[in-house]
Amino acid sequence: MARKSQTPMTVDLEPVQLVGPDGTPTAEERYSRDLSTETLCWLYEMMVVTRELDDEFVNLQRQGELALFTPCRGQEAAQVGAAACLRATDWLFPQYRELGVYLVRGIPPGHVGAAWRGSWHGGLEFTTKCCAPMSVPVGTQTLHAVGAAMAAQRLGEDSVTVAFLGDGATSEGDVHEALNLAGVFRVPCLFYVQNNQWAISTPVRKQTAAVSIAHKAIGYGMPGIRVDGNDVLACYAVMAEAAARARAGNGPSLIEAVTYRLGPHTTADDPTRYRDQQELDRWLALDPIPRFRRYLQGLGLWSQSLEDRVAARSAGQRAELRDAVFDAPDFDVDELFTAVYAHITPELEAQRRQLRAELARTE
Repeated sequence: MARKSQTPMTVDLEPVQLVGPDGTPTAEERYSRDLSTETLCWLYEMMVVTRELDDEFVNLQRQGELALFTPCRGQEAAQVGAAACLRATDWLFPQYRELGVYLVRGIPPGHVGAAWRGSWHGGLEFTTKCCAPMSVPVGTQTLHAVGAAMAAQRLGEDSVTVAFLGDGATSEGDVHEALNLAGVFRVPCLFYVQNNQWAISTPVRKQTAAVSIAHKAIGYGMPGIRVDGNDVLACYAVMAEAAARARAGNGPSLIEAVTYRLGPHTTADDPTRYRDQQELDRWLALDPIPRFRRYLQGLGLWSQSLEDRVAARSAGQRAELRDAVFDAPDFDVDELFTAVYAHITPELEAQRRQLRAELARTE
């Protein structure tokens, strides 16, 4: 039996933008900017704190306290805006660059640091905040998000799940399978792609032949929308609309937040080898933090007292992170083997003995 035809879907190539690069409101009328003064100032605070902590994480890695880190400089608006409009009971499935998402959700920076240090390889207390542990394998978390959304659907809950991914992940088979499954079963799962223009050293133009990543949504029978990922209010509004649609039983959405990674892919990367300074300068002019500061100034909401409050919180959070991570004890390697099954298998026991022997030779 043939399926009923649906109204053809279209995707607007022009990203939704509520705050222009100069900090003034745009002519966009579909989405509301009507947030409380407290919320607007809090969004600014969270973006600044995210950037300050991002710097501290990089410092700690350079000092040998972390094996690796994935900076998010330039993507603060995309992360804070998307997470800020969600309910505390909505499950988040991050990749590895969502520092702003973790902070909005209330995960202490030291807990994020423990994950990067490897002392809590599953992520300390992430799940108590309805946040899955960070996923380093590219794209696998999208399938987890769809599975959780299917569970919520069957339980009759009105929560949504959000899969955070990058532009490079859209080239992975897992992401195709997740999008297809979500579309077929119309589950309350939102796919939030932070298109930061580079998947390590591969530009987005080599990731897809589609007009945009959001246009891929048409093939999966779900709405696709592009949003200015450097506009925190636009990211907030677009995510809020998609979440409301999913809660109403109208299925998944694919959101492409068009942003830019101002720093390296990871602390092991050198972006000067594959992108030029002119490109970086163009995007530096679109930096989301000074843009939103200018917006608050235009509304008469920015003040030196606000800036002082943000600076004090940033300094406190940086100190908290450093205290939690610097010279922290290493985890017991036995956890790699004993935390897999209720009773360790012979194969794992053999691997544990081998690792212990190798470590003994290096002492």
